[in-house]
Amino acid sequence: MTGLVGVLLALAGVGIPLFVALAGLTMLGYTSNETDLSTLIIEMNDVASAPALVAIPLFTFAGYVMAESGTPNRLVKVARSLVGWMPGGLAIVSVVACAFFTAFTGASGITIIALGGLLFPILRKEGFPERFSLGLLTSGGSLGLLFPPSLPVILYAIIASGSGPEAVEVDKLFAAALVPGVVLVLFMAAYSAFIGLRSPDVKQVKFSVPVLIEAIKEARYEIPLPIIILWGIYGGWLTVNEAATLTVLIVLVVECFLYRDLSFMKDIPRIAVKSTVLVGAILMILGVALGLTNYLILEEVPDKILEYIQSNVDTKVGFLISLNLFLLVVGCLLDIFSAIIVVVPLILPLAAAYDVNPYHLGVIFLTNLEIGYMTPPVGMNLFLSAFRFRKPLPTLYLASIPFIVVLLLALMVITYVPELSLWMIGASE
Repeated sequence: MTGLVGVLLALAGVGIPLFVALAGLTMLGYTSNETDLSTLIIEMNDVASAPALVAIPLFTFAGYVMAESGTPNRLVKVARSLVGWMPGGLAIVSVVACAFFTAFTGASGITIIALGGLLFPILRKEGFPERFSLGLLTSGGSLGLLFPPSLPVILYAIIASGSGPEAVEVDKLFAAALVPGVVLVLFMAAYSAFIGLRSPDVKQVKFSVPVLIEAIKEARYEIPLPIIILWGIYGGWLTVNEAATLTVLIVLVVECFLYRDLSFMKDIPRIAVKSTVLVGAILMILGVALGLTNYLILEEVPDKILEYIQSNVDTKVGFLISLNLFLLVVGCLLDIFSAIIVVVPLILPLAAAYDVNPYHLGVIFLTNLEIGYMTPPVGMNLFLSAFRFRKPLPTLYLASIPFIVVLLLALMVITYVPELSLWMIGASE
């Protein structure tokens, strides 16, 4: 048994699809205990009963449509005319634009590929250092994962509700994550302003009311979209599924019939296929990982981990420090969807034992994985940026380090000031 497990893990390390490795480990676990494999099928079928699951393909599709239309150009133009006059204004524009697109697509890769080619030459033309520009876009690729309609937030709530001692509602988790998400953006914006002031070659964009009005006029159909989603979800007017459906409807009408950036008959089917591939991969991993989670629970693995940690960690602060270190490693080894499915069921009972609020835990978890995306040596954003900007990995490592430090400081604030996560949902530790 040990040898077969080792073979499966080795195959996963050299590129075998993750869902195949997870399914293999699960089947080995069940057969070793003479447990009926139909239990695995039952766990996979349980995925379909999660009400919020419908929102994942809808939001993914809407994000892909926006990324392939003229939306990036129009929104960057608005942001630039609005805050470009500030120190480091264009860099702040890049931070906001990356956060927006990552929130809607749920995948940092789309943001880096779609916005990297647009923003990198502009940053360089405006005098920002190359290393700073590379680091900004590499780290910004995962910056919006705490904002609605982020797919990782939805998936975390689904997994946590099925694995923890109490349900985690998607709407409340979005509310809990909003202020910490703003904190991350503000830390990045402050660092960008600092670089803008220090770099003598950085040009300032003169504020112009006519230019701003023209930019807003061009993006008039897209600017209301995040406002509608935020107002609908936080105001209690829309469920997550209803917000996702409305988002798709608005995006299709705006991009295909108002702006006419895309052809409904030619482009939309192609984009739908691309987005479905991502969603299909998530669902495959989700199904088999829930089966593996069920086996680990049967084997009392969380209880054994809890017993070990409690014998070595005496305080809640010590647990949070250990949790952050562990999750940073997980974030640079696994993609965020795989990490949520595999790791969340293991840490929920640990956090409950140390009286960590499940919503605060969710924010800490997702923030760590945001940072893990850009952490050397194997953070996913580093490879995506190396491909997009045609730069060697060591160059991306050096470029990302200052931003990792900035975001780690923000992580400390988010972790040790739980009120940032809990005040909007009226909860406490």
